[in-house]
Amino acid sequence: MKAVYALYREGSSAQEAVDRLRALGLADRDITVISSQPMEDYEFGQMDKASGIWWIACAGGLVGMSIALGLAWVSEMSWPINVGGLPTWAWWPNLIITFELTMLGAIIATVITLVVTAGLGRGGRLYDPEVSNGFILVGVENPPDGRVADLQRELEAPSGAQLRTV
Repeated sequence: MKAVYALYREGSSAQEAVDRLRALGLADRDITVISSQPMEDYEFGQMDKASGIWWIACAGGLVGMSIALGLAWVSEMSWPINVGGLPTWAWWPNLIITFELTMLGAIIATVITLVVTAGLGRGGRLYDPEVSNGFILVGVENPPDGRVADLQRELEAPSGAQLRTV
């Protein structure tokens, strides 16, 4: 992997670097920003905020609920017993298993979505250990060879920049 990045102490310097990279024509998906703490006061802290995780969790919950209701219905209807005139399949006894499998489906869907969107398990991503010491990393992975000098110039412009290449 080839990358050009800079480390910044201040969020305002990192925001300036992101703005300069955007002015060069880079899209937000091409700019990597990593910090050890939330940077919600700055625009770059909102770049990857949009997520469909709520809808995915709901779909997982519906799948879990469907499995629970189907399992309960198949189990109770496959071995009918004399229940004294009451329905063989009833809601109240099945609510616990329905609730539990609904929550299990939602939780599993949420965890899988989190792992995929966070990029966990994908090796070789841009990172610098200084991020753990409070620095903010702003960079570009796999830049075109002809634009490396432009990227370095724009990343060095904000105050306090520590330019690095990998």
